[in-house]
Amino acid sequence: MDKLAILGGPRAVKTDPGDMFKWPIITGEDEEAALAVLRRGAMSGTDVTVTFEKEYAEWHDMKYALAHNTGTASLHSAMFGCGIGVEDEIICQSMTFWASVLQAMNLGATIVFADMDADTLTLDPEDVERKITDRTRAIMVVHYLGHPTDMDPIMEIANARGIKVIEDVSHAHGALYKGRLVGTIGHVGAMSCMSGKSLAIGEGGMLITDDKKIYERAAAFGHYERTGQIEDPELKKFSGLPLGGFKYRMHQLSSAVGRVQLGHYQERMEEIQKAMNYFWDLLEGAPGIRAHRPPKDSGSTMGGWYAAHGIYVPEELDGLSVHKFCEAVRAEGVSTSPGANLLMHLHPVLNDADVYGDGKPTRIAHSDRDVRQGEGSLPVTERMTERVYTIPWFKHYRPEVIKAHAEAFRKVVTQAGELK
Repeated sequence: MDKLAILGGPRAVKTDPGDMFKWPIITGEDEEAALAVLRRGAMSGTDVTVTFEKEYAEWHDMKYALAHNTGTASLHSAMFGCGIGVEDEIICQSMTFWASVLQAMNLGATIVFADMDADTLTLDPEDVERKITDRTRAIMVVHYLGHPTDMDPIMEIANARGIKVIEDVSHAHGALYKGRLVGTIGHVGAMSCMSGKSLAIGEGGMLITDDKKIYERAAAFGHYERTGQIEDPELKKFSGLPLGGFKYRMHQLSSAVGRVQLGHYQERMEEIQKAMNYFWDLLEGAPGIRAHRPPKDSGSTMGGWYAAHGIYVPEELDGLSVHKFCEAVRAEGVSTSPGANLLMHLHPVLNDADVYGDGKPTRIAHSDRDVRQGEGSLPVTERMTERVYTIPWFKHYRPEVIKAHAEAFRKVVTQAGELK
């Protein structure tokens, strides 16, 4: 095997990968769909959006879909749809993008973080159960980095206590949990569709549910133009103005592109899955690194593999830090970096910020107890910041390109002793 590139040897990746990593895939079909909206001045309408919602709901075999201008808005609306409000608690994992749960604070709710599973990087059901109190209104499940959360025990815990489950599907469009599409298992699913996601429509979000009450509350919250269609008499009397004072509708350029992207998504997703699984198959058994994916034949999949990561096991590489590991892999011609999202439970916004002038930190402004969680409160989550790293996100199945990238990782872990 060649000497490590970081020590003067040749790089493992020598050829230009071409469009292997270019995303989203935009064709004349997307352009024409957007231009059609522009030409008739329908950017702020809803007709294309309503059609997109119907197609999205059909894909998930759900009764209702409600399009939003961002994934953040869709998750916010899902919380309101579930009735989250003042003095309520919502449980979420800490290692995730802030929009999974931070909006709960402007509903007057309190966020409680539960620990994650070290293999899936998703909520640990046992710790979720430990974190439940009589104030818990909802569990925010994040299918983090594309990996489905273990939904069966989560739903069992929630249903036994009358707690709502919101699925954040932003990283996992089209992923399956034991054969079921994520987003369809909890009481409501919500997801980002911004241009970096695996289902990329430009900017936008979607909410899906079979629960009419959740759907109508979400529509009343930020879609003033739809309030006249709401049937719930308690909500209908507020027709004409959004209950939350928000304008959350999706821009129709996003809706138009979204319809085209959705039409091609299954085919493109399957090619991504084939490529990403091939990459990990090539690295099976390599010391110090583990695939972040469900077991084969489990009926669970990673969808479009958004923000693909690997699990790092430094004790198998004589304690080599993930930072030095990534530096060596980058020298081989592969883009990689250590870590993942900021840990929210340790961030000043969740511990010190008085956002709305309540006289105390907003996270506990409406709580009868101090739920803030300091260092050491989520041991698995905190440990994982040094045990995850990004891997290439292959958009096409091109074995020779994938092999070269996998060889870069194997080359580094095989010669990790040289880096000490």
